[in-house]
Amino acid sequence: MTPAPADVQATARQQQRVEELCAAAIRAVSGKADLHFRGRRLYRGHQALPLFAPHLSPSLATDDFGSFRGAADGMALRLVHSDADLHRSLSPVEPLARMLFELLEQLRCEALAPPDMPGLVRNLRHRHEQWSMAFHHSGLTETSSGILLYTVAQICRARVTAEPVLHATEDFIEATRMALAPKLGHSLARLRRARFDQAAYAQHALAIAHAVAAMVHNTQEAGDDHRDTPEEDRNKLPRNAFRLWTDFEDENAGDGIAKPASGNSRVREESEDGYRVFTRAYDREVRAAELVRAALLREYRERLDKRIAGQGIHVARLARQLKALLAVPTREGWDGGQEEGHIDGRLLAQLVASPTERRLFRVERHEPVAHCQVNFLIDCSGSMREHIESVAMIVDVLVRALEQADVASEVLGFTTGAWNGGRTRRDWLRASRPANPGRLNEVCHMVFKDADTPWRRARPDIAALLKADLFREGIDGEAVAWACQRMQGRGEGRRLLIVISDGCPMDGATHQANDMHYLDHHLRQVVTQLEQTCQAEIFGVGVGLDLSPYYIRSKVLDLSSSVTNEVFRDIVAMIADRGRR
Repeated sequence: MTPAPADVQATARQQQRVEELCAAAIRAVSGKADLHFRGRRLYRGHQALPLFAPHLSPSLATDDFGSFRGAADGMALRLVHSDADLHRSLSPVEPLARMLFELLEQLRCEALAPPDMPGLVRNLRHRHEQWSMAFHHSGLTETSSGILLYTVAQICRARVTAEPVLHATEDFIEATRMALAPKLGHSLARLRRARFDQAAYAQHALAIAHAVAAMVHNTQEAGDDHRDTPEEDRNKLPRNAFRLWTDFEDENAGDGIAKPASGNSRVREESEDGYRVFTRAYDREVRAAELVRAALLREYRERLDKRIAGQGIHVARLARQLKALLAVPTREGWDGGQEEGHIDGRLLAQLVASPTERRLFRVERHEPVAHCQVNFLIDCSGSMREHIESVAMIVDVLVRALEQADVASEVLGFTTGAWNGGRTRRDWLRASRPANPGRLNEVCHMVFKDADTPWRRARPDIAALLKADLFREGIDGEAVAWACQRMQGRGEGRRLLIVISDGCPMDGATHQANDMHYLDHHLRQVVTQLEQTCQAEIFGVGVGLDLSPYYIRSKVLDLSSSVTNEVFRDIVAMIADRGRR
């Protein structure tokens, strides 16, 4: 059953809070300041890290917060105690042997947990127990391969950490444990003694991984995997149960929150010219209000005002929150006649005339000043039509609050001039369809409000967002670069770009002539480059979609119901949380 939008929204918020806490714990234990979660995947800077082992991927649906802390502590220990290059050079090629080798290396790192951190040790043990019981209850241990893998995980951890096997399943694995002893005993016995030497430990871990992988393959080839499971019970095993072991490399498994299908473009990687544009002859930048009749614009504005009035948004409080968040103390002169501070030379004569006078000092006066610009970039692709009234309301309220907080702002939009390429594609067809032409549509960038126009004068222009036939396709990467470039010519010291979208870049003509991830790849490249050069802080607001594959800082919003003060609190929290990335 598809979860309700409100449930998806609540899950997304909880996931983000858990990730923030876990990322802080990992940074504290590992001492690496550039670690963060992005799309439920741990990143170091802009590089995604491996998931290391199956038990390090807890799920909000089935696991408690202690499991997430245990997984976070396990990741931190892996980063501290494992040489990634050495581990990669020793890893076997065969998939199952490689996964077993990954698990054994993770167990070695967990065995090196500092004894003076008993809470961390308890977290690791708790996570291991929770994963073990989930594996057992999934029905996998009713198969020959499943009980073999489960037993190996239990006895190897017990051997390396010197902790007992899980008591709840100790009797259940005893027969398999005894059968494995003569085959793995030599390597098992040496694991703990070699735990401080990764290279020496790896030799024993490789022997175990290859031996167990061979046993599993032999069992599957012999058709013995379900020999003890009645036919009617085999179909009752959860279809996704094997994920508990084999699918820990799937970064999207089990999160329950929609994400765009992001990937690399083969055409883009093989091109020496980088991102291409077939022609810019039909590209345009327009004032959005010029595309809408004045009478229709007034009607849209009245509709938007009624919607905003009915929501009860506390704009003044939002303005105070934004002012506190974006303003920095700035020297605004001196206050004289103080009883302490810096001596005011102009008042020394008063000391001679009145020796008891004490108000001879002055102090610096600081006022909060928001030397900042916030640009909103709205995806005006066809799928955004159903959300645009809520988006227009959010943007209108935020612009009004920002103006009260003395923060400059712009409202921008991006779409294409036509569906399926338009004149650009026709030119390409007349040119005999050269291969890999790059972007193959007419870009249309729209300005709903510029930084120099006050909100009151821009109100009609913002309402142009409600015109449905403006929405076509989206070239996100070029739009993000354009929106950031508009901020470069101004004097504000801090620049923020908030992108509001409900999906990945989409242009049918470009995809057909290049490949499906051409625009997607370009968007990720543009965002990474702008972030690295500090040209702007870029935030992604996903309308029912997790945009973390593109934007390091992101929030998921549910706009299927009314827009409340909570939506604005989420956006403010996203901006306030910029430092953790």
